[in-house]
Amino acid sequence: MKKLGLIGGIGPESTIPYYHDIVYGVQSRLKKKFFPNLTIESLNVFDVLNMCDKKEYEELTDYLMVAINNLRASSADLIALSGNTPHIVFDELNKRSSIPLVSIIEATCDETKRRNISKVGLLGTIFTMDGEFFKKPFENSHIEVVTPTDEEKRFVDQKISQELELGIVKKETLSVFLKIVQRMKDENGIQAIVLGCTELPLLFKGVETPVYCLDTMQIHIQTLVNMIIED
Repeated sequence: MKKLGLIGGIGPESTIPYYHDIVYGVQSRLKKKFFPNLTIESLNVFDVLNMCDKKEYEELTDYLMVAINNLRASSADLIALSGNTPHIVFDELNKRSSIPLVSIIEATCDETKRRNISKVGLLGTIFTMDGEFFKKPFENSHIEVVTPTDEEKRFVDQKISQELELGIVKKETLSVFLKIVQRMKDENGIQAIVLGCTELPLLFKGVETPVYCLDTMQIHIQTLVNMIIED
């Protein structure tokens, strides 16, 4: 049984389901009264977003490496980031870390390939939608990634940072998001929508979407549960 080190707080609303679904997911798989040992190192999502906005990637890497080293000191066997945006420096973190890091992007790309989906829409922070770090693994696997219009991107990013990161969920926000997904289906021919921010499931929970929904958080969680249990 492996011990997971989870970098949480990026943001806190997603850290809660990560913890709950991982410990109960392991219990369900083992079919007995058992919860795995794990350690959470909680960071400040607003510091992460600020460093991304200023393109202070070296500072962001150093900030996240402090958390990684703290988790290493807790005897973690593997480490995961509970957010998509911090994966903007994932490759550098992976180089510096002496412990395996489990990428939410790679896990989602693998699931997309498994479902034979060749064209996806991507929702997330402006850094995720505009950056190449999320798209690259998909494009390397011959999966086309479509992002919203510039105006739609600004709306999505604003609602993530000003509402969802604070646990605020509004029906009117969901209505606009669904219209964006519908437009991307009609105009761009997307086969699935990627919830590329781990706060987006707050908004989409229990909601029927115009195309198949790839929830990066749940995909990541299931990958982590599998890795914790693996010998």
